[in-house]
Amino acid sequence: MRSGTISRKTSETSIDVEVNLDGSGVYDITTGIGFLDHMLEQLSRHSLIDLKVNAVGDLHIDQHHTTEDTGIAIGEAVLQALGDKRGITRYGTAYAPMDETLTRCALDISGRPYFVWKVSLAMPRLGEWDTELIEHWFHSFATAAGITLHVENLYGSNNHHIVESCYKALARALRQAVEIDPRKADSIPSTKGTL
Repeated sequence: MRSGTISRKTSETSIDVEVNLDGSGVYDITTGIGFLDHMLEQLSRHSLIDLKVNAVGDLHIDQHHTTEDTGIAIGEAVLQALGDKRGITRYGTAYAPMDETLTRCALDISGRPYFVWKVSLAMPRLGEWDTELIEHWFHSFATAAGITLHVENLYGSNNHHIVESCYKALARALRQAVEIDPRKADSIPSTKGTL
């Protein structure tokens, strides 16, 4: 079982995360930000990665630290669970339609974090979550996990659908990339011999 456990404690947040890359999409998530909880549930369910998140943050100030540190902790747990990345498919691409919305995600578990975000949101908040923090969550996750991540909303008008399709596209691309390739289960998917 490829699993990772991270306990991240700062003066701003206290976050415990557990992931199982070989799970079935079981989740138990509490961040104090309802819409973020909903998106992380989507991430778990559609990636089939079991995900436990318990986050307590300084929400009396704002949601920035909780959003950022949750992305970091989940990314670190995924990186830990990947180990030396032996046998992984490495690349993943997914399109996620949601009603009038379509989003594309492509990623490479490369060990070289890079992030491209081509998503526009017209509303300042979804539920109580500041929409400017959504991009920040993806960036924090990609950096901590050491992945190259491209997320692009191709079209859509409903902000809830746009954001949810971003998380679902990430989930499906991640599911593909972390899968063990049965033809190369014993090797690192790189000519360098390391990722």
